[in-house]
Formats: sequence, structure tokens, C-alpha cells
Amino acid sequence: MNHSRSARVGVIGGGIRGGMFARALQENPQSELVAICDRSPGVLSAMVAQLGVPGYASTEELLAAHPDLDGVVIATPDFAHREAAVLCAQAGLDLMIEKPLATEIDDARAILEAADAAGVRVMVGFENRWNVRYSAVRTRLGADGDPRISAQIINLNDTIFVPTEMLSWSSKSSPAWFLMPHSLDLACWIGRTHPVSVYAVGARDRLTEAGIDTWDRVNAVFTMADGSHVALNSSWVLPESMPSVFDFRYEIQSAGQVVHIDGADDGVIVYDAQRGQLVQSAVHERAGRIHGVPIDMVGDFVRLLRGEPVDVPDARDGLLITAAIEAVHTALETGDVVSISV
Repeated sequence: MNHSRSARVGVIGGGIRGGMFARALQENPQSELVAICDRSPGVLSAMVAQLGVPGYASTEELLAAHPDLDGVVIATPDFAHREAAVLCAQAGLDLMIEKPLATEIDDARAILEAADAAGVRVMVGFENRWNVRYSAVRTRLGADGDPRISAQIINLNDTIFVPTEMLSWSSKSSPAWFLMPHSLDLACWIGRTHPVSVYAVGARDRLTEAGIDTWDRVNAVFTMADGSHVALNSSWVLPESMPSVFDFRYEIQSAGQVVHIDGADDGVIVYDAQRGQLVQSAVHERAGRIHGVPIDMVGDFVRLLRGEPVDVPDARDGLLITAAIEAVHTALETGDVVSISV
């Protein structure tokens, strides 16, 4: 692209995340939100009214109408990334894809192959890498060039509101697909290693009884390439009385030190007659503009489009996480320790 002008970007997927990304692009002085796309007529009309840009029902229509795009943000449901990503890559567009890259290894490989064939870049939205809490810990543990981590334990859970009310497609996902990509990429990034095998157990009770065919909880233990272990615990059925819709607790055990992080608690809690609620500030508004961790991530995608040097998770990082979470589901079904390879 011509680096003297704003990056021209489209957004595919108009849900909670897609809407946030679209607004972030619109408010970024170095980018122009050109158009949005969503298959739902209701969602699409609402986004067009809110953002004041053209809307399209399909990726093909968007690409045909705007051949001068520089990049696209893909924020469709997790299982639906492949078609849009491959079409956009074949059109020569750089991509930012919401995590996980895909929910099937074949889909992830197809995206990677299309991007490589077209010579375009893929950034995967593992947004924890932009969180100063975790980057500070990574820097501290790696200060001597050897973090010497022996174990990482991450509890990332949601209340039952998420699979029963927030998502219309939870039966096509699971706690492992929806939550563990965040946790596992974070563990790999902080530990500077990658998983080689996994064992997993889980339970199907409440959601199946509610007509949602997916796991209530998944517990997975990964053996990493450096010999350390990562234990990930994710549930989708915490009570809605919890003070936050998500629960994120992280422990790192290394030589001579232990790190504890509460990722859900920003230190502010408001109590009313029913319960206390944590006030979240990961995304917040100031002077009419949104700020926060995922907004910084979008900013780096814009910088990538403009040719500036940025260190971001790419398609190969995404492929690894997809392979690992697919292995978790194989382990759940078989009861075996499953090797992970890409």
C-alpha cells in the first residue's frame, strides 16, 4: 500500500468483537474502515446504521465492491473463519483473524497455504500478548535468557451466560475451543516453548441437558517441548452470580519464584443489593474513543498494513494452537495421551 495514506480495511463479522474492531479501525487516524460484512440481515443493518459504511451479506460481495482494500479483519464465529480468510488471502489482502485461527486443523492449514501462496500476512488475535501484565511477566522471567519455568496453571472460565445466551453457536464450540486458545498461546509465549502432547478429561452435564451439545468443562495437561507442564482448566457453567462473566487465574512456577495473576480483577468491585460486580477496564471509553488491550492489537494490525515493524502472532502460531486444541478433543474422546504436531 501507499504508506502516505490511511490503511483501507474491511471487517467480516458484525458481532461483539467485530463491532469493537470496526469502531477501533474507524477511530484510528491511520486507518479507514471501508465496509463491513455479516450474513445476518439484522446485524448487518444495525452495523451499517451505527458505523455509516457500506454493508455486504457475503465476502464475495465485499471484495467485488472494494478492490482497493489493504486488509480485512475476520471476526466471524470461530468455526467459520476458513472461507472468508481464504477468499481474502486470494484477493491479496493481509488478514487479522480472531482467535482461534480455525477449529479444524485442515481449515487452519488451508488458511496458511492460501496466505503463503498469495504472499500475504496473517495476524491472529491472541490479545493477551498486548496486555501489559503478561508482557511484564514475560520480560521479567526471560531477563536472564532462561525463564526456567517448570509449570503453568491457568484457570479461564465463563459463567453459563456465555454458552446459553451470549453465543448462538456454542454447540459448535466448547470451553476448550472458546477459552483455551487464549490460555495456551499465553503459556507458549511466556514460556517460550510449545506443546508436544496432551491428556484431557471433561464433563458433559448441564449444557447437554439444556439442549446444547458440548462440554461443560475441560481439564487438559500439556507436556511442553522444554519438559515443563501446562495445566489448563476451562468451564462454561459457572453461576451467573459470579462477580464477572469470566474468571481468569494464572500461576507460573519457575526456578526460585512463583507468579500469581488474577486476570479478571482490575481492583474495582461495585456492590448492589444482589451481589458484587467487578468493573472491567480492558476496554474502556475516554473522550468519546475506545481504548484498551484489543484496541492496541488492532492498532498493531494497522501498523503492519502500513509496513511498520511489529511483532505479532502469525498464522503458524495459530496453526499450532488449533492443532493442540484439536488434540485436546481427541484426548477427551479416547482417554489417551495425544501427540501434537503441525
